[in-house]
Amino acid sequence: MEDRLIFGECEVEFLRELVRQNVEFMIVGLSSAALQGAPVVTQDIDLWFRTLPDRGIEKALRKVNGVYIPPLGSNGPMFAGEGVELFDIVTHMHGLGEFEDERKNAIKIPLGRIKVLALKLERIIVSEKAAGRNKDKLVLKVLSDTLKTIRERE
Repeated sequence: MEDRLIFGECEVEFLRELVRQNVEFMIVGLSSAALQGAPVVTQDIDLWFRTLPDRGIEKALRKVNGVYIPPLGSNGPMFAGEGVELFDIVTHMHGLGEFEDERKNAIKIPLGRIKVLALKLERIIVSEKAAGRNKDKLVLKVLSDTLKTIRERE
């Protein structure tokens, strides 16, 4: 698969630092779908981590002047700082298994000089269906059509 530089340099730098720190993560949601060729737009980049908190995440954040904010009350964990403002932390995916199980359903996608794990399109579709929100339902046709096109090419 060709390089798909749909992210800005700040976002790629943070992902590069996560890879350098050997942090186990994958890109999920519509960002992952876009990396696989789906013609979708999203305002954020969803990252699912094997372990939170993680020292490697904290080291990567320091390199890009970001910080980790642990969960508090009904607010989930998040990142703060200019270089990480587009990233959302996902703690589970609707309709899917645990991180380790779903990691088997991830593919490596090149982003410039690095490769990142991204959840396969078929698993994103399962999760979007399970979430059942209106915004998820609206994108299902596009994701399904993209998956069909990918399978026809293979």
